[in-house]
Amino acid sequence: MPDIVNYENTTYSAGTHNWDIQQDRNGVMYFANDEGVLTFDGSRWKVYPLPNKTIVRSIKIGNDNKIYAGGQGDFGFFSPNENGKLIFTSLKEKIPSQYRSFADIWNVHSLGGAIFFRAENNIFKWQNDKITVLQTKTKWLYMGMANNTIIAHEKDKGLLKLSGNSWLPLLTGSVPYDFMVSSISQFGKDTILVSSFAHGLHTIQGGQITPVKAAGNILNISNARRIDHNSIAIATLYNGCYLMDNNGKLIYHLSKSSGLQNNAIIGLFKDNSNNIWLGLADGISFIANNNAIKHINPAIFDNAAGHTSMIYNNKLFVGLSNGFYSLPLVGEKDISATQNNFATVPNANGQAWGMNIVNGKLLLGRHEGAFELTEKGAQPVSTAQGYWNFSSYHQPNASSPTVLAGNYNGISILNYANNQFNVVGTINNFTESARFVVADNKNNVWVSHPYKGVYKIALTGMRTKSVTLYTDKKGLPSTFNNHIYQVKNRIVVGTEKGVYEYNTTKDRFEISSYFEPIFEKKYVRYLKEDAQGNIWFIEEKKLGVARYNGKTYKLLYIPELNGKTLGGFEHINCVDKNNVFIGAQKGFYHLNYEKYLANDGKQQVRISLVKAFGKSDIGLFGGYFGNVNENAEQKEIPKIKHGWNSFHFEYSSTVNRNKENTFYSCYLKGFDEKWSALDKKTEKDYTNLPAGHYTFMVKTQDNLGNESPVATYEFTILPPWYQSIVAYLVYGLIFLGIIYLVYKRQQRKITNQRIAFQREQEHTKYMHQLEMDKSEKEIIKLKNEKLELEIDTKNSELASNTMHLVQKADMMLKIKNELFKLKNELKDDSQTADFNKIIRLLSAEEKSDESWEQFSVHFDKVHVDFIKHLKDKFPSITSNELRLSAYLKMNLSTKEIATLMKISPRGVEIGRYRLRKKLNIPSAVNLFEFFNAV
Repeated sequence: MPDIVNYENTTYSAGTHNWDIQQDRNGVMYFANDEGVLTFDGSRWKVYPLPNKTIVRSIKIGNDNKIYAGGQGDFGFFSPNENGKLIFTSLKEKIPSQYRSFADIWNVHSLGGAIFFRAENNIFKWQNDKITVLQTKTKWLYMGMANNTIIAHEKDKGLLKLSGNSWLPLLTGSVPYDFMVSSISQFGKDTILVSSFAHGLHTIQGGQITPVKAAGNILNISNARRIDHNSIAIATLYNGCYLMDNNGKLIYHLSKSSGLQNNAIIGLFKDNSNNIWLGLADGISFIANNNAIKHINPAIFDNAAGHTSMIYNNKLFVGLSNGFYSLPLVGEKDISATQNNFATVPNANGQAWGMNIVNGKLLLGRHEGAFELTEKGAQPVSTAQGYWNFSSYHQPNASSPTVLAGNYNGISILNYANNQFNVVGTINNFTESARFVVADNKNNVWVSHPYKGVYKIALTGMRTKSVTLYTDKKGLPSTFNNHIYQVKNRIVVGTEKGVYEYNTTKDRFEISSYFEPIFEKKYVRYLKEDAQGNIWFIEEKKLGVARYNGKTYKLLYIPELNGKTLGGFEHINCVDKNNVFIGAQKGFYHLNYEKYLANDGKQQVRISLVKAFGKSDIGLFGGYFGNVNENAEQKEIPKIKHGWNSFHFEYSSTVNRNKENTFYSCYLKGFDEKWSALDKKTEKDYTNLPAGHYTFMVKTQDNLGNESPVATYEFTILPPWYQSIVAYLVYGLIFLGIIYLVYKRQQRKITNQRIAFQREQEHTKYMHQLEMDKSEKEIIKLKNEKLELEIDTKNSELASNTMHLVQKADMMLKIKNELFKLKNELKDDSQTADFNKIIRLLSAEEKSDESWEQFSVHFDKVHVDFIKHLKDKFPSITSNELRLSAYLKMNLSTKEIATLMKISPRGVEIGRYRLRKKLNIPSAVNLFEFFNAV
């Protein structure tokens, strides 16, 4: 049975019913779903609803590479927009207005440049941007295509073929009125395969319709088509899917009981790899029909675990946790192609452990004991305890074959005599469970125990000579998880740290020099050599094979079976290169190793989504560079603003076989230094990319080393506004402006420095001048002080002289007055004459200007040229007025002036008045201040 992958509607997040299926040349799957056109790129599902949100009943990829879809009340095509996202274009407006009212479009087909859409009342032909309506008076029940011809089932006229825009009978005869065609497809060069809901499967050739008798018991067929040159798939509405060969022989029947989600199949499609897709009434199922790995788990197994298998007497015998079963072989090169007719082995129910063929007989190891297979079923050899396995043991000079039978409590010795096996003894001194038993050519029997170590039992004849236990103290990496095998004629132990081998000289185990280059220090649980020298192994829960080319080994893992083997009870049966059986948690897996290696190796990867992130999300690319069926390359390179410089890429392999083997590697040219390590992630993120041109590249690689072509997406991140050309021009202008400003500043600085220097020089000069002026001022000050001293001295002298004059005048006046008194008292005239003479002399002295002359000399020395300036300024001034002015400048009192001028004080006042009037001095002006200002 092929593997089945079920996709529930909760997985693909769309409607339950899937009416029709298509696949483009890039491997993307398309489904006509209740909620729109559903796509699957191998990793992700997307739904593209119709504008009216109705059910999509039919889809077809046209010769123009667009995908046409028929819904309810509308039909048209999906093609990508400029960002690669599928957009629906309705053709309803192209229909003549009187025919625009219709219900479901049940079938869509492409022929040449025309697309045909079937509704019940009309078939619409879209060609050359025009719709032609092909009418019927009754109903169109079905439309298909075969032999490069559009074929339709008309309710009254039966099967018709289209010629131009006219319908002609397809058959020379007729079909029953209730024939109800459900599918039409190409079967042979000139043969058409037709299925009917009510009348089963038929072929049409030369106008004659013939029932396929081998499928006569298959009812309610919803779809049928040829899968390859030797097989036909038949889908039914109520009983799952059948696969039969061209002769009508059933290959397998898939139903709910064998793994389908349900039995109601409404869509059937063969993909590019000859695998089968089923559109169900509730979900989608993928049938890995062309895979090299098949799962053997018929209903009779009841999901029991597979422990052992063997080919014997042209039958496949298998032992499971619930018993032994057999399958007759009919000469198929690939046993998995044999029809599922497993039957229970009589008397062999219950836990099965192992099998082996000894002396042409098949021995069965069971929980109930050791049994031999006979025509009557399993016959007991020993029921004392459970038996694990059986292995031949060469005993020199033995008359009959010796068998070592590992059991729960040691090793039993069996021989074959009188046409039957008999227990003739046990290996003495050994009572441990012996599930792994190997005998070497030195009379040693090796037994590994899962948690105690490895035992070496040395025999002499069949008697125990010694029993030695080897643990971590004798070279093994651990006491636990040691499994002993014979590979390449070597006794080896698979351990947690590689494969170990016994060193006879040292009597201890050590890492095998032969196997270490192959397995290094991997945790090897199981080893099995095949006829080609390859070594099959299980590393933890991973199945692999060390492929031998005659000189070296290369590891090949089978990741499809990772975690599916039966842990702790691993089993691999290498029948030949077409048939390798692997014990599983549920039944067995069959591997066609030759087919697995002959995989065409074609890998395919596509980028399905590109988003840019910034303040918001921008969808840059939706998965299509051209129409859905084109293998186009990117035409335009988007330029993205710097604010959206974080990116999310989604990609997937569209090869649906061996998905477990698909690994991805990415490389962002312009950012990454190398390709990323292979992993199974189908998305990649980059954040905060700098401005520049980038090319995102992704490729796939399978476990055989096959690589896909590289898928690429180019884009450019524009620099931020401050790094744009305009910005750089502005920066250039700013830079030039700055240079200019710096230049002007420097120039101003130099000017200011020069000015400052000049000022400093001037200041220095000034300071020097100040120093000089200060010196001069000090000299002048000294001179002034000297002058002031001299003036003070002169003033003192002047004042002294003035006072002297005043005193002299007073004295002379007093003397004169005294002389007048004495004169008047004299009686003698002669004496009186003498007195008069003296009085005259005194009067002459008073009138003399000599005192004034002396005074004026002193006055001019003190008050430089005052009298001269006053005369120059006031030429009409008299000498008495000059004298008055001088006395006023000296600020003498009226009395002192009157004394000096020998006039009365009143005369002084009158003299002041006249002087003020002559000199035009206002009365408000003080005479002392006036003369000081002269």
